[in-house]
Amino acid sequence: MSQFQLSVSSAPQKSFFSNKSKGAPTVALSFHEKIAFFASRLFTAIWGFKEIPATVLPAVLFCLFSFLLGSQTTVAQEQKRPKIGLVLSGGGAKGFAHIGVLKVLEEAGVKIDYIGGTSMGAVIGGLYASGYNAKQIDSIFHTTNFNELLNDFIPRSSKNFYERGNDESYALVLPFNKMKIGIPEALSKGMYNYNLLSRITRNVSTIKDFTKLPIPFLCIGTNIETGEEVVLNKGNLAQAMIASSAFPSLFAPVEIDGKILVDGGVVNNYPIEEVRKMGADIIIGVDVQDGLLDRTQLKNATKILVQITSLQSIDRMKKNISNTDIYIKPDISQYGVVSFDKGKEIIKKGEEAATLVLDKINTIVNPVKFYTKPSLKIISDSLYIRNINAGKLENYTKEYIIGKLRFKSGAKTTFTDLLRGINNINATQNFSAISYSLEKNQNELDLNLNLTENATKTYLKFGLHYDDLFKSGVLINLTRKKAIFKNDVASFDIVLGDNVRYNLDYYVENGFNLSLGFKSFYNQFSRNVSNDISPITASNADINFINVDFTDLTNQIYFQSLFVQKFLIGGGIELKYLKIKSETLANVDPIIDNSNYLSLFGYLKADSFDNKYFPKKGWYFSGDLQTYVASSNYTGGFQPYSIAKGDFGVAASLFKNATVKFQTDAGFSFGQQSVTFFNFVLGGYGFNMINNFKYLYGYDYLSVAGNSYIKSTATIDYEFLKKNHLNFSANFANIGDRIFESVDWISIPKYSGYAVGYGMETIIGPIEIKYTWSPELAKGFTWFSIGFLF
Repeated sequence: MSQFQLSVSSAPQKSFFSNKSKGAPTVALSFHEKIAFFASRLFTAIWGFKEIPATVLPAVLFCLFSFLLGSQTTVAQEQKRPKIGLVLSGGGAKGFAHIGVLKVLEEAGVKIDYIGGTSMGAVIGGLYASGYNAKQIDSIFHTTNFNELLNDFIPRSSKNFYERGNDESYALVLPFNKMKIGIPEALSKGMYNYNLLSRITRNVSTIKDFTKLPIPFLCIGTNIETGEEVVLNKGNLAQAMIASSAFPSLFAPVEIDGKILVDGGVVNNYPIEEVRKMGADIIIGVDVQDGLLDRTQLKNATKILVQITSLQSIDRMKKNISNTDIYIKPDISQYGVVSFDKGKEIIKKGEEAATLVLDKINTIVNPVKFYTKPSLKIISDSLYIRNINAGKLENYTKEYIIGKLRFKSGAKTTFTDLLRGINNINATQNFSAISYSLEKNQNELDLNLNLTENATKTYLKFGLHYDDLFKSGVLINLTRKKAIFKNDVASFDIVLGDNVRYNLDYYVENGFNLSLGFKSFYNQFSRNVSNDISPITASNADINFINVDFTDLTNQIYFQSLFVQKFLIGGGIELKYLKIKSETLANVDPIIDNSNYLSLFGYLKADSFDNKYFPKKGWYFSGDLQTYVASSNYTGGFQPYSIAKGDFGVAASLFKNATVKFQTDAGFSFGQQSVTFFNFVLGGYGFNMINNFKYLYGYDYLSVAGNSYIKSTATIDYEFLKKNHLNFSANFANIGDRIFESVDWISIPKYSGYAVGYGMETIIGPIEIKYTWSPELAKGFTWFSIGFLF
């Protein structure tokens, strides 16, 4: 047998490095012989050789040694590869340039080992550290609505009916404490941002040590009480990013570990030292901060605020730049911190700046293996919440909080539903700060809510409205939360103007349990209305319209609750005082009615419209049943009876900026003879619909009446400029006495009308003008409506 040739026995061997078989003596092998034997066994296993020829074995051994040495070299080179740290500065919308830089770094094959960022640099850096690649981050920012972000947008669907009424009635809301009017601490609480970042970083939501992220990460905040720099490298990633980017006066401060934090750019907008301490050998720094501006450039409040936050860190930035190995400075001086609409251009500027230093970038690329950052695979949206921990609250119960979340502990839910629940809590305006985190609990999760109750419990609110029925009115509201019991709110409206009115509302919300309330409201107006609103004597039968002074004082006690988490179901008891007076009628008592009416009522409501006045999507339903059981009976003709009515509408987009809305509503009375004063009265547009007064295009206010009706309306709305609308509407109706007892209601509509209009969304509410006409009438009508309805 040759020196380099070994026989391969078919008998089992106890070791690669011994030649022990049955009946054969043990032979000690040298190192080279052991390698040769190992090679023979390997090739026998792969190609089935019984023995390896001497002419082949040297080549085999050479390849094997090369492989082993190459592997050792690769490991050694990887271990010796310098660690690369990435530092991303703050700069608001100018921070979009970081995305462009990341794209170039990825294309070059650079592997980032550590990331540190401030403000927008913290947001983009945190997303990159959580596993996203540059292309994914680019997609996230292109699909983000930054108007909603800056305005701390709360979806209308997250507000209950009471909260919607607040938002859709008042143009101005001010804190009111100790007889002093205050101002909000910031334009936004930042909850929209927090929810957004929580959702897109849910893959790492249970990681509390940022060094354990796919890429170790830190960001910088500023302690607003001490002015000290705070390094954020532990805790809730989304909360840390929000704190680092909480631009003073624009976003509210964030409390973390007892420290009140704002934008880290105030003290350290370029955390290079901190990233070096993490272990970085080479620093790539991206600087999107402006230098100091002179007086000719400080033309608005935003630039002045940015200048103030930059004063302390500008000198430190100069020193940090000199310590940066690869410094990247995008040319974005023509953009501002709120130039979010220029995102694509700013990203491109980042790519251009990184390309200019591509030669330097290539010198730090791993020569052994080209690195490609994979896309992050997003985990399932489903969650199983074992416990809900909300801490102890002074003014609100745990049932109230769980009712707002709309899911209970021990329930399977989704991250989307969690964020919707957080929005529900935020929509109450009862908490000045809201944060939340998910903690592992065996194979499930605990939801930890950190809620800071709003110290302000009293508010002054103001509104303005004009329509052709109630005329002009200025609304002044006083709202008090925690007035008597936990979870309660008391609200009093007074309307000053042509017709003085008021609305008093007290409500105690109890989550999934029954909520209770008391409501009192007073309305009055004077106008020509259909004579069908009251019985007219024969001597006055030729009168089509009468001028009435109408007064309505209503008091209600009600209860309500959520049904299948979408419908509001409730009922109660009502006492209404109604006085109708007219000087039009001759030879009769001018007082048409002066009675109290006692009734029981129930309702079922749902509303998913994204906007009350100009909806683009969603649907709504309202169904009511009211039974009048007793009356002081001024007219002498009262008999118990009931009224049922329903209203359904749906809105959908036709194409960009164009929306179609369909609506159908109907009502009828049953039982004994109906009270004519509560009949359905149609006509006009733009007023607050009390009792059974309804809109009808083409007809004057309150000009058509009956105890039953059906009406359908279609509207096409086109938003030709932002918040400016052109629309066309058509409605058709049948109305009369007991029309559903025959087939008359499905006959050709007796009443029809059309309207063309312009509407504009403003801070005081919609401003609308409509010209309406009907083929049944000789003249048309022009209607104005200004401000939120009340």
